[in-house]
Amino acid sequence: MDFKELISRAQDGSETAQEELLNLYRGLLMKYSIVDGMFEEDLYQEMCITFLRCIREFNI
Repeated sequence: MDFKELISRAQDGSETAQEELLNLYRGLLMKYSIVDGMFEEDLYQEMCITFLRCIREFNI
């Protein structure tokens, strides 16, 4: 499956597609969840929620 199709499926509510996108960007989300050398779980969760919201609103 190509990236465009993955986003389309995630926008249509596919939990599998959403999980796959989160897995693709997990490293980046985790990297930006480190504040003063400490991993901030709450920040990570909020960024995951925001990421999925942005996917839903993204126009292909």
